[in-house]
Amino acid sequence: MAQQLTQQDWTDLKKQGFSDQEIAEALQEIELEELQMSSGIVRKGYMKDPRAYSQQSAFAVARDENLIRWQLELNDILERAEHILRGDQPKFKDGHLIWEKNPDPDNNPLNKFGVQEIMKILAMYINRNTILSDYDKTEINYKVFDFGRRVNNFIFMRYEEIGMDNEHKRKHFEIIVGELVDLVHSAYKRALHGGERRSLREMISISQSTQTQGLMTPSGVTINNAMQPRERGFLNPLRYVSGKYK
Repeated sequence: MAQQLTQQDWTDLKKQGFSDQEIAEALQEIELEELQMSSGIVRKGYMKDPRAYSQQSAFAVARDENLIRWQLELNDILERAEHILRGDQPKFKDGHLIWEKNPDPDNNPLNKFGVQEIMKILAMYINRNTILSDYDKTEINYKVFDFGRRVNNFIFMRYEEIGMDNEHKRKHFEIIVGELVDLVHSAYKRALHGGERRSLREMISISQSTQTQGLMTPSGVTINNAMQPRERGFLNPLRYVSGKYK
């Protein structure tokens, strides 16, 4: 919450010899401190996040508010794919999506080894190298067709080894291949005519512009984003205004 000074508070500080700039800087210092405290409270809230008890994935995504990092980090796509291939069941708890282990794992179409092999293949295609490339439509169609042919042959040649050891499980063969091809196709489409690279450059330009301009607090004080929150100074004059900000 933004700190507010009454006209009498401001007048009293002026009588004590503080300039308008010093008072404004003192307000800024307190607002920065409160922002830091609020951030700490939010971080502590994660301790009660039900997602902490979700089934873990080798591609689990760290929580990060950096939009550019989020755009380039494709682990969330791989994490979801791994959960689905393992047969984990999505559940909503306290407004969060978590993944629970399949209570009947014998019906999973792939065993642990099969999931690992498929995920290694996906990781070679769904990555920054793919989406930040520059392909035309013909190249994308050829690469995705080639991937589909190869992954289809891989599963067909090793279906028993990867867990499809009965007729019921082999019924998932076609849909699994289709899902994998669609995932890879979407990754390549992001590289159509270098579209992802253009989008990234625009985001970086906007981010740099925002950092240069800084942030204006509710009290009208502009804060440079590069500034680090610091402990309130002992001589901050607002410590002594009717005892309100000690």
